[in-house]
Amino acid sequence: MSATTPSTSDGAGTVTTAVPARLDRLPWSRWHWMIVIGLGTVWILDGLEVTIVGNIAGRLAEEGSGLDITAAQVTGVAAALYVAGACSGALFFGWLTDRYGRKKLFMITLVVYLGATAMTALSFESWWFFLFRFLTGFGIGGEYAAINSAIDELIPSLYRGRVDLIINGSYWLGAIGGALLSIVMLDTDIFPKDLGWRLSFALGVVLGLVILLVRRHVPESPRWQFIHGLEKEADELVTSVEREIEAEKGTELPPPAGEITVHQRKSIGFGTIAKTVFGLYPRRAVLGLALFIGQAFLYNAITFGFGTILITFFDVPTGSTGYYFAVIAAGNFLGPLLLGRLFDTVGRRIMITATYLLSGLLLFGTAWLFGRGSLTATTLTACWCVVLFFASTGASSAYLTVSEIFPMETRAMAIAFFYALGTAAGGITGPLVFAELTESGVVGDTVLAFQIGAALMCAAGIVAAFLAVNAERRSLEDIAAPLSAVRDGEESTRG
Repeated sequence: MSATTPSTSDGAGTVTTAVPARLDRLPWSRWHWMIVIGLGTVWILDGLEVTIVGNIAGRLAEEGSGLDITAAQVTGVAAALYVAGACSGALFFGWLTDRYGRKKLFMITLVVYLGATAMTALSFESWWFFLFRFLTGFGIGGEYAAINSAIDELIPSLYRGRVDLIINGSYWLGAIGGALLSIVMLDTDIFPKDLGWRLSFALGVVLGLVILLVRRHVPESPRWQFIHGLEKEADELVTSVEREIEAEKGTELPPPAGEITVHQRKSIGFGTIAKTVFGLYPRRAVLGLALFIGQAFLYNAITFGFGTILITFFDVPTGSTGYYFAVIAAGNFLGPLLLGRLFDTVGRRIMITATYLLSGLLLFGTAWLFGRGSLTATTLTACWCVVLFFASTGASSAYLTVSEIFPMETRAMAIAFFYALGTAAGGITGPLVFAELTESGVVGDTVLAFQIGAALMCAAGIVAAFLAVNAERRSLEDIAAPLSAVRDGEESTRG
């Protein structure tokens, strides 16, 4: 058995522990795959959910769908309520996640999502559909806070960047599935008008139930446990994982690199969280805001009027837009999959800056070609695919960044805040800015929409060049010391 350092307490709410160092020195194992599958696959459900709703809007508006609703209400009112639910759910569940633990909340939020999605499938009136779209978003927003904080606290520092990026990028696997699934489910030769769209939601429930079964085996974050007075449970959990991995690898683990001493606490108030994020780490707060707003506007510049642009300018049939969307969704997933490793080797600052600037510059180029009339539906989709290859990697790195650059006690709330802000910017401000531009039928207006998204992405890249934190291969406690930490040199981690 390898040497471990059990947590010790002085009996006065202060604990010294090597748990973070013990977790960070673990080699990749079956245990880590269980975490990735149990926690990360929910992003696939989010992508599936959003894409299906966008693609079934026209069907829901048809007579015989079983629901008295217009396409504009589905893409307008229902979409806005989903966004509002996601923002409020992130903030509400984010606070609960920091207070009551990662595991309790990532179970509760998935149950909320599953129940709301099932009820959406049973919609019989528009108000029912709207209500459960809000509650579905409420659950998904909570997932972002609970899941990202848990993943970063359980995955070793050597792999944290690539794992986080790929998991966040897996949203687009769901988007591909949603795009292709909607083609089948909306085929009236296979399913009646009032059944196909309901089965689309029901499939999301089935997949969610499978994830729920796997997620039961994902443990609480030991990092959260030792700060909240559960140092014995944290020590026992890490010890059991060490034994499992040593048996799997057939070798002893090296000794942990160090210890940390903290004053334990049960909860932390909103005032302390705000003071920490904006007072103690103002440069990091600016970085988080820039990254989230930049990616939100770029995505809306391209995807909000995606179908409208293809139909209006290139006469693509409504029923065929799903194929084009599946192509750009594939580009979105391949970016984090292929570039994620570089965030742990080349480094965060270089890669965040590069992906933001490249996607912005490439979108400027696409806008120029579109304005000249040099593109077809196929070549425009190819351009979008390349732009989003880099943009998706950058967007995923925004989630990684805000989940690792703030102290552990504020992690879930920091994720929730920046996610809510980015989602609001993308889902509320973005459509208000881009809807009229992309739907006007005027080439110059669509070019302007592209240019706005590209400019904000480039601006975020420039901010990252100056403010991004070199967090690669560093422990979370080294990047941002816990507020409860008792150690010399704490000031050196701030800024």
